[in-house]
Amino acid sequence: MKKEKNIREEQKLNFFEKYLTLWVIGCIGLGILLGKIFPMIAISLDKISIYQVSMPIAICLFFMMYPIMVKIDFAEVIKAGKTPKPVLLTLFVNWCIKPFTMLAIATLFLGVIFKGWLPGVEIVKGGQEVELYRSYISGCILLGIAPCTAMVLVWGHLSGGNNGHTLVMVAINSLTMLFLYAPLGGWLLGVNKMPIPWQTIVLSVVIYVGLPLFLGYHSRKLIIAKKGFEWFERKFVHRLTPVSIGALLITLVLLFSFKGELIVKQPQIIFLIAVPLFIQTCLIFVVAYVAAKWLKLPYRDAAPSALIGASNHFEVAIATSAMLFGLSSGASLATVVGVLIEVPVMLMLVRVCLKTKHIFAGQGRTNG
Repeated sequence: MKKEKNIREEQKLNFFEKYLTLWVIGCIGLGILLGKIFPMIAISLDKISIYQVSMPIAICLFFMMYPIMVKIDFAEVIKAGKTPKPVLLTLFVNWCIKPFTMLAIATLFLGVIFKGWLPGVEIVKGGQEVELYRSYISGCILLGIAPCTAMVLVWGHLSGGNNGHTLVMVAINSLTMLFLYAPLGGWLLGVNKMPIPWQTIVLSVVIYVGLPLFLGYHSRKLIIAKKGFEWFERKFVHRLTPVSIGALLITLVLLFSFKGELIVKQPQIIFLIAVPLFIQTCLIFVVAYVAAKWLKLPYRDAAPSALIGASNHFEVAIATSAMLFGLSSGASLATVVGVLIEVPVMLMLVRVCLKTKHIFAGQGRTNG
């Protein structure tokens, strides 16, 4: 019986999602190879831009974001008032703790401990020269201020968490990103002494969060009204998920076609960037999980609260870094490392939740 349950849970990760890490590694190899054989293709594509926004990348990133946004049922937000504690905990961790621990940990490792292994400078969009390690830190910052609104639905389900709470937080995080992502990102990038193109930051949030959110909300209502909820879930959403992952992978091929030479010469850079990202993910998980225990939340609320805090909306981070600093920037590379470690690390944390489920026995009740 237990084996059958585990099989059913594993099937919730579809083919693309379950092996996302392998697809990312494959795209790294393909991108490096294309960069060596056809070095001008990605550069030429990136030059097709309007107001520093690469149109090929913008199209890919839109199709990466829309399938995520169309899944959100904003009617669930109203129900959040019945159990405010887990919602407030998740918001506090995502916006008051996580961005600042990311800045501190990334600066400690990339700006101090590993600085000697990350030499050099790069020219970012606008022609300004910055030290390369600061660019990597900036990519980490963009990950740290982007709470997950997609794969976290899978993590919450696999951990046996309250799916209603997870869905509510997906909707709330999407809305809060509209208002907090640009000012918080601009401030933290300034602390890191990176150039702050405010207009570009705001435009990136509008294009990569606002537009897909708007279209997702209205198309969801229209499709459900015409075809019914069951058709929407079983047919429409099911077909969109590979589109989202496919758009992400095409973007990564382009990115690594730029960075291929650097990675071949200095492959340790991927590992060095992954270290602070891994530590940050585990730290935020522990903080949220312990806080949930202290607040006497039931396991079904505690698990998704911790997993939502730990995971990142890497799609938005990639989109924003490409738009702010260029697809070939160190910041964009750092956001891709976030993709590389996301699935294996989050699956590890799901197992931690399942192994420690007993410590929440008898705590609280949930309305989900």
